[in-house]
Amino acid sequence: MKWILTEVEPASVAALSAALGISLPAARVLCARGLSDPPAARRFLTPSAADLHDPFLLADMEKAAARLVEAIERKEPILLYGDYDVDGTSALVVLKKVLDLAGAIATCFVPHRIRDGYGMKSEAVEDAAAMGVKLIVSVDTGIRANQVVQHAAGLGIDVIVTDHHLPEAELPPALAVLNPNRRDCTYPEKNLCGAGVALKLAEALMSALGWERSRRERLVDSLLKLVAIATVADVVPLTGENRVIVKRGLDGLDRVTNPGLRALLDVAGIEAGTAPTARQVAFQIAPRINAAGRMASASDIIELFSNSDPERARTIAAQLDELNKDRRETEDGIRQAILEQCLAQPVTDSDAALVFAGEGWHRGVVGIVASRVVERYHRPVFVLGLDDGVAYGSGRSIRAFHLLDALEAMPTLFTKFGGHRQAAGVTLLASQVDEFRVQFQAYAAARLTVADFEAEIEIDAEIDFDEITDQTIAELLNLAPFGFGNPPPTLLARGMEVAAPPDIKNDKHVFLRLKSQGRTLRAKAWNFAERSAEFAPGTRIDVALQFEDDAYSAKRGYAPWQTIVRDVRPADYGLRFRAEAM
Repeated sequence: MKWILTEVEPASVAALSAALGISLPAARVLCARGLSDPPAARRFLTPSAADLHDPFLLADMEKAAARLVEAIERKEPILLYGDYDVDGTSALVVLKKVLDLAGAIATCFVPHRIRDGYGMKSEAVEDAAAMGVKLIVSVDTGIRANQVVQHAAGLGIDVIVTDHHLPEAELPPALAVLNPNRRDCTYPEKNLCGAGVALKLAEALMSALGWERSRRERLVDSLLKLVAIATVADVVPLTGENRVIVKRGLDGLDRVTNPGLRALLDVAGIEAGTAPTARQVAFQIAPRINAAGRMASASDIIELFSNSDPERARTIAAQLDELNKDRRETEDGIRQAILEQCLAQPVTDSDAALVFAGEGWHRGVVGIVASRVVERYHRPVFVLGLDDGVAYGSGRSIRAFHLLDALEAMPTLFTKFGGHRQAAGVTLLASQVDEFRVQFQAYAAARLTVADFEAEIEIDAEIDFDEITDQTIAELLNLAPFGFGNPPPTLLARGMEVAAPPDIKNDKHVFLRLKSQGRTLRAKAWNFAERSAEFAPGTRIDVALQFEDDAYSAKRGYAPWQTIVRDVRPADYGLRFRAEAM
């Protein structure tokens, strides 16, 4: 991998260290991430509720809140139209909770991934009209549903769109469109997820209803728990307001009273009284929520979080756990089929982008598989499932390539498409898949170079061996929650000596003892068994490493952290440098 180290001014590091009373390694990382200003760095380290933005900064929020108040006062039926992933279902639960407390008559509609597909549908709007619905609020969807919104207006239904996906040039003709990515919207945080936008509408509604400030703050703190899970799951940057949401929300998950959320945390292996990390949310909690929408019906999630019966909650959570196991097996089967294709026809530098398609591939997991293929080959990927002459699929990308821009350059190929820079979804005729592959590859080849296909390790800072202390590691871990936009700090330790033969576990992982300046450090290198020859005793290496919490070690009376090896190379091999981040 390419190692890229950010160079920062030592004087800036020293000044930040003195101002905040933190170690030099922590100050180096903050400076490398553009946080050399002490007040900004202090807000980053200790975000507060005061750092959440005013919801009325969102364009159309005044109209949206007023229309909801009107519907509540008139006892008009309200339909909340959501999406089937973690973000969409969480957004539904957040908004439904506040509407229920306000005395609204509100019901939820969650489309079935296979039967209904993604996005708002005219048939569902017609069903709502037949039930007397006069107001539909979309959550995490609707920003490109112009025709459906127009159809709703023709049926006498007002629509409030709340979404965060990138809009087209023309917004849907709704009563209000809440989306920080509107060109005319000056809301400071452009990277809210769908549940984040729903939270803003809920906040504005509470204010419009005249609820006391203390009541509003208590409810927002409660809702942040679910919005934090959605924010992590939707892989939006954990910076700015998103960091405030996730840090405060995760901290609150050590005190859970909702039976459904407690049951979910239990099956995910999160002990009561313990706040999960963002990594645990991403790999243990969110997949179980997503499993409902991927493998069955996401309406189970609404019931899970709305049910007050602990026994029923535990039953649903157990079902989600089983669905998640089924999801993993299905995902593994598709991934293995793709690997076999790549072995038969190896990926080369001329393959700037990849498109894989298979009959019967479950459309609920193709996005996950696409992510795995991107991790392996480091180039844009689409994975498509073929069903009755139609291809449904998802794509994932690398930082250098804008996926939605690529799709918008070939719109006639698709019956439907949408998404973001890094993730997108498409529907097209199976007969068009080969043409899509050709055009997608050509578009990528014109914009990417061979260097873009190399995986990179971005190194925040160097660390001397004598700087590795409990206090320093605690300060580095305080930069959490870690995720997209705020990864765990990666540090460079130069000239480490391998102190003992590597200990190989399960034919996959390597445990190392590294020595420098008379001290020895134990480190774990996951999936490094094939590189064990690089760790002969006495070998001097440069190590790209990270630190993680280690609750198991702490319970045994040892250091509450562990060292993880990201990559190694011979000592003084050389680095690429990037400009100072400040």
